[in-house]
Amino acid sequence: MRFETAPGEQAQVDFGSCAYVLPDGRVRRVWLFTMVLSWSRALYVEFVARANTATFIRCHLHGFEYFGGVVQHCLYDRTKLVVLGLTETGEVQWNEQFLDFALRLGLQIRLCQGYRPQTKGRAESGIKYTKCNFWPGVRFTDLDDLNRQARVWLDTVANVRIHGTTRERPIDRLAVERAYLRPLPGLERLRPWLREERRVGRDGYVQWDRAWYGLPWPWRPGQVVQVQPGDGIVELWVGDERVAVHPRATRPGQRVTHPRQWAGIPTQGARPRPEPLAVQLPAVEVEQRPLSAYEALVGAVSRP
Repeated sequence: MRFETAPGEQAQVDFGSCAYVLPDGRVRRVWLFTMVLSWSRALYVEFVARANTATFIRCHLHGFEYFGGVVQHCLYDRTKLVVLGLTETGEVQWNEQFLDFALRLGLQIRLCQGYRPQTKGRAESGIKYTKCNFWPGVRFTDLDDLNRQARVWLDTVANVRIHGTTRERPIDRLAVERAYLRPLPGLERLRPWLREERRVGRDGYVQWDRAWYGLPWPWRPGQVVQVQPGDGIVELWVGDERVAVHPRATRPGQRVTHPRQWAGIPTQGARPRPEPLAVQLPAVEVEQRPLSAYEALVGAVSRP
């Protein structure tokens, strides 16, 4: 049975994946985040490298920002990003990080019936539509380039077409639905969800998304810092202070060094490397004898 919701009431969310070919012929996959407003059918998509909780949360924020506000509740399948499973008593065991995010945002979590993905058919249709309409033949250099192209497609194709069910353009219905969406909280409340914690290595780098980014001195091994990705950049934060801004790495394993990464590291007081030592043996005293003593010894040996 098809069901309808009121404006601003529900969004449906899902993750899919799309395959692409590298220049050397190898095939890779990229994750596709999809959010659909159930009343207007407005669509938001974002391509990401990892389908982890931190990325999932950031995609929600980007989607709500694109739509202009927050719905009352979101509908999900039983992904580990939302629910870890059931307890022995049958109670839902939530992903605590995502639950904390939803509570702070005032967002209710709704789950599909088990083994019935059609319950969130709008999100499923959004993934299929993106794969069939946008993905074939797309050419991109990196994820930033891919998402810029996807945003243009959303604004010029996906959300301006006549929707097959409503017989209206999603962009026109979104203009009505925005009045029913709740505004996003201020940046101070959202900031913890825009960053990921990482620990500083012995050489002053932090690892994020298969690359390494340097910190300016002073830093210490094991120190916890926050990584905040942006459009083509990666920011490093220590508490409320932004200490470094780097261009995003273009290849796995790349190291992006900060100009002051090792400037000012103290050298005095450091334990000196032990100097290699030679060994002097004790002196051996040799008895001194006259040559006549040796001649007498040779004569005694030679006599029959």
